[in-house]
Amino acid sequence: MHEIIVNLHMHTRYSDGTGTHKDIAEAAMKAGLDAVIVTDHNVFVQGPEGYYRSSPSLTVKPRRVLLLVGQEVHDQDRVPQKNHLLVFNTNRDFSHLADDPQDLINGVAEAGGLSFIAHPWDPEAPVVGEDDISWVSWDVQGFTGLELWNGLSELKVVATSLLKGLFYVYFPKFVAHAPIPETVQKWDELMSTGNRVVALGGSDAHALHMVKGPLHRVIFPYEFHFRTINTHVFIPEPLTGDASTDKKMIYEALANGHCFVAYDLPAPTRGFVFRAKGLEHSAIMGDEIPVKGGVTLHTHLPAKADITLLKDGIPLGTWRNQQTLTYNASEPGVYRVEVKRSYLGKKRGWIYSNPIYVR
Repeated sequence: MHEIIVNLHMHTRYSDGTGTHKDIAEAAMKAGLDAVIVTDHNVFVQGPEGYYRSSPSLTVKPRRVLLLVGQEVHDQDRVPQKNHLLVFNTNRDFSHLADDPQDLINGVAEAGGLSFIAHPWDPEAPVVGEDDISWVSWDVQGFTGLELWNGLSELKVVATSLLKGLFYVYFPKFVAHAPIPETVQKWDELMSTGNRVVALGGSDAHALHMVKGPLHRVIFPYEFHFRTINTHVFIPEPLTGDASTDKKMIYEALANGHCFVAYDLPAPTRGFVFRAKGLEHSAIMGDEIPVKGGVTLHTHLPAKADITLLKDGIPLGTWRNQQTLTYNASEPGVYRVEVKRSYLGKKRGWIYSNPIYVR
């Protein structure tokens, strides 16, 4: 399998972002990404999808990035806003189904698309006048997964005063700590009932311009956001440079959970491994493997950190300052890995694997 880095959930001038699709592609190339998925609110933008390439240079190797187009759909008539859904791989607008989340999810599935619950827990932030826009319709079924870690939602959590808000706006490296605990808990709860729920990491990049008196600041420029919360995706062969071929590989991998959520700012996460080996079968993240005869779980990190292995949402143990972990699983369950490392004086989330389903 080949690992690529994808940043998803972002906005352009077609909704509430400040940049163009070209701006996003250029920022993504500077950040070293392989692909981005743009998700403007309630509009599907035809035309900009495809490969973008950097201008030739004598000193810098030419780069390319695949820009894909999806949607973030929600009922605009609902006050306050709730139930935002990320829609991928449909090639048409689904905002007409926004008032009924189950109809929306069903419509996306019938079109062969993928649906992910965006920022499941997104609390209010009175300091900046933002409402709670969490997902509330948890009776829905058939969605592909959820956004485990949303970079912008976390700003609302930590900016508990105007002073703190200004600090994080000017020093954004201090914002990210970990996914919101309620989101992680809900993810484990959903999987405990037999559901396969794929976790993604989204930047929710807007490159918003803040103006307060003499102060002017871009809150999370695109390039900065693209260096933080990413989704690393495993595809069966290297990217070909053909947009339709590579798009198909990426969306198939996301549908199968062949990916992990990464906070790439403290240190690169490329090279992370979480796999399983049984008597006759092997598995990677998102796969299922029979428990008969026992299963060996193996984790490898690109650098030493604290590894926690969980079964059905319950920690089995934490191995501190390690680069590898091997664990023999003799019971069925949903096994996943969380990794933390020190950055800017705190232990912060670094890697969150999708699960291996031992049945």
